[in-house]
Amino acid sequence: MTMLWFMPFNVLISFIIGSILGWILLKIIKVPDILRGLVLGCCAAGNLGNILLIIIPAVCKERGSPFGDTDICNAHGLAYASLSMAIGTIYLWLYVYNMVRIAASQRSSASNLEEPKSPEKNSNLSGTTAVPMLPSSELCSKSQDHMDKLELGHQPEPNSKALITVADEKPKKLQTRVKKIVLQVKDIASKYLNLKTLFAPSTVGAILGMIVGVVAPIRKLMIGDTAPLRVIQDSTALLGDAAVPTITLIVGANLPKGLRKSDLKISVIISIIVVRFIILPFTGILVVKAAIHLGLVSGSDPLYQFILLLQFTTPPAINISTITQLFGVGESECSVIFLATYALAPVALTLWSTLYLWLVHN
Repeated sequence: MTMLWFMPFNVLISFIIGSILGWILLKIIKVPDILRGLVLGCCAAGNLGNILLIIIPAVCKERGSPFGDTDICNAHGLAYASLSMAIGTIYLWLYVYNMVRIAASQRSSASNLEEPKSPEKNSNLSGTTAVPMLPSSELCSKSQDHMDKLELGHQPEPNSKALITVADEKPKKLQTRVKKIVLQVKDIASKYLNLKTLFAPSTVGAILGMIVGVVAPIRKLMIGDTAPLRVIQDSTALLGDAAVPTITLIVGANLPKGLRKSDLKISVIISIIVVRFIILPFTGILVVKAAIHLGLVSGSDPLYQFILLLQFTTPPAINISTITQLFGVGESECSVIFLATYALAPVALTLWSTLYLWLVHN
């Protein structure tokens, strides 16, 4: 933990820089409001799980691997990649999910405004005179006065009425202010933040995985050849090995949807490619080199530095397509973006990985 503490900040920095670049992209290129969350998410969130779990074992198993012994490299690399996936999943569902959700809510509110009014609401236009309605506050006050009369049976004296009013005025005002503040907080939270996404299955799995890996007594129970509950680790490993190719196949199956329906501008796709495969990797080199220079990252583990650099170079996160399907917003456009970025990912990752391997050994 003392060595890996910088990784969450590194992922957060990549999200912040990607969001800034995505915001600049939205200012330069006109993007429909409904797709703003998708574009920001594709610029900010990279595939910090599946890509690393595929690349790291392949690099470690190569002959003459620059990271030393194959078994040690594979074990450490999978640990780094798993932590990266867990952190990226939490950030993704807290940030990108809410960006897409806000865009979807704006679309639904706009569609509600465009709906024609029903005949019942327009009945006053037919010439009938509408009955004036009292404000709700006046109705409540009148009904309250009526109940007070029934309970007391008589009208209180002027002096006693003044005493009751003075005694009850401050608590009622305080309760009203507290209720207004609570309602405003709930309204803001429902508009801009959905804390239920913190308990999405992938996020819960990431949190549980970190707890098992960090807490020594739980780790000794479940992980290792002599662990009493090692069957849980074996079963989870089997599911994990099957999950990576399965998810990749699902993404590939969803890609052709956008080719028939999407009308996304080519300039937007090219801009996202430039952000993810050109600008972000350059900024990643600056961030990691600055962290090593300041002593925030140890320079003795080149594999750890290599993964920190790769976190700035991956294509958009696969779960973004899941989020767009949940809200029915930008599904075809997401497919087009994924088709372009993942088609170029092998070339970009190969070139940047070659440069990263040279940097971590010099």
